Amino acid sequence: MLKVNRVSTVDAVIDAIRTQISEGEWVPGDRLPSEAELTKTLGISRASLREATRALVHAGLLAVRQGDGTYVVAVDEAAVTLSRKITNSKSSEVVEVRRGLDAAAVPLAAVRRTEADLTAMREALDDRNRHAEAGDPDGFVEADLRFHMAVAQASHNELLIDFYASLNVPFRKSLGGAVGQGTREHEALYRAIERHDTEAATELALAIVARMEPPGPPET
Repeated sequence: MLKVNRVSTVDAVIDAIRTQISEGEWVPGDRLPSEAELTKTLGISRASLREATRALVHAGLLAVRQGDGTYVVAVDEAAVTLSRKITNSKSSEVVEVRRGLDAAAVPLAAVRRTEADLTAMREALDDRNRHAEAGDPDGFVEADLRFHMAVAQASHNELLIDFYASLNVPFRKSLGGAVGQGTREHEALYRAIERHDTEAATELALAIVARMEPPGPPET
């Protein structure tokens, strides 16, 4: 880790921490070293570190958990901004963006998927089904997220995967969904990808997204 040359330069502290995150030294879910350790390693004052931490918390990269420490929660500030935008957007707009992403990722997944990709999808689907049967909404949502992320990863398009990963959670949070919803469609999507059926896989993925669409105004 590079030391910060000027103790009074908070921007340099922010850059040093941001670099550690962007280069993968610290990843989302990691707890940062203690304040004492960071000030010693970076060669900075506690005041500079605290001000830098506040700035990165505001940017959405870090989160402070009282009595526990400071954690990395995101890698890219642009993705954080976009995530916040999605959360505050109309459900109809979120569905339109999700439809476009799936229309790009799913046919690629059907063509390029590997046996390892299928295994990841199958495990996520099995977890999804198990949590649905148990009536566990948190577990169900987490497994659903993992399944759709596994489909995106099967596209083997790194840019698309990164974009999907940055938006997957806010998509689900914005749109919600009942526990157990769409089980048959998800199973059929898995089977279509398994047999390299791009047309069926795409149709099924878009049907799953369509279920998320908010109801329209009542007819008059």
